[in-house]
Amino acid sequence: MLFVVLGCSVAFALLAVEVIHRLVRRFTHSGKMYRPGQMFGALLAAQISLSVYPIDAPIALHTLGIALILAGAWLLAALISTLVDVSLSRIRTDVTDNRHARRVHTQITLVRRLVLVVIGVLAVGAILMTFPGARAVGSTVLASAAVIGAVAAFSAQSLLGNLIAGLQIAFSDAVRLDDVVVVEGEWGRVEDITLTYVVLHLWDDRRLVLPTSYFLKTPFQNWTRTQSALLGTVELDLDWTVPVEAMRQEMRSMLEGSDLWDGRVSVLQVTDATQGFVRLRALVSAADAGKLWDLRCLVREHLVDWVQRQHGGALPQVRTRAVTGVKRQQPASDQHTDARVFGESLDGAQREQAFAGPK
Repeated sequence: MLFVVLGCSVAFALLAVEVIHRLVRRFTHSGKMYRPGQMFGALLAAQISLSVYPIDAPIALHTLGIALILAGAWLLAALISTLVDVSLSRIRTDVTDNRHARRVHTQITLVRRLVLVVIGVLAVGAILMTFPGARAVGSTVLASAAVIGAVAAFSAQSLLGNLIAGLQIAFSDAVRLDDVVVVEGEWGRVEDITLTYVVLHLWDDRRLVLPTSYFLKTPFQNWTRTQSALLGTVELDLDWTVPVEAMRQEMRSMLEGSDLWDGRVSVLQVTDATQGFVRLRALVSAADAGKLWDLRCLVREHLVDWVQRQHGGALPQVRTRAVTGVKRQQPASDQHTDARVFGESLDGAQREQAFAGPK
């Protein structure tokens, strides 16, 4: 009789879970709760059946209770993840101005992970409380709580620091998911933020993993802190004969025909003129970091090609002049010179005596 009731209750629970799963799937398009729901429903049905028809098997009942706690924690974690996924799916990040959306994604993701950790800790605590011996050991543990607490605090100092840093990052808006940053001389995009570390997807597909506390202690560049649009420069060293105005018009014409340029900034200036070269700096703008990099390379290549084809004389040149037949004039023996700081003049002799000291 017991096995019949047990089988019927488990079958009914699985059927109920199947119906609920189909309803949830229709609204959330997620199946994360299906397996943990089956496990929890079957174990709960078995627990209820055994409470109606008790059996003398304490180990089996204890094991069933532990399994029910684990299944409940699994189901609760799946429920939290499903709700978070539904919320995030309504906040789109594939739009032009997605700064607020990325901030919300970062905060919700970190809070979800913190909640999952709390659920796991509570589940472990609930399982320990099912053992009568654990309560007896509690008094002994409390007696040495001071020593254990000091050791644990010292050992977990770095971990706790990173956990607190992760929460600060989530709500300080200093760095978010998909932000473009420059860290340790590396350029990349924030791929993942956890409670303890941050993963950067670098431009060459490498991953740079840093502790979350790094972003609170070390300066870094965030290129998308307020907006994704950026300015970039291209510098060229050319000869003094380069036609600056013609080059400026050529660059403007090239930018207007490129879909990488966002139409905001197009500036060409002579920023330096020393020795045999003049330095020209082109300042351009693009909608994001990736387009800006490609645009800078395009501007550099186009201007170099234009100078080569149209104004070859403006390429960098080194000029020399040979001087022949000129004799070096020798100073007259009685001519006063200031060739040296010390000596050869009244002032120099006095300076030499002052620095040489008494003889």
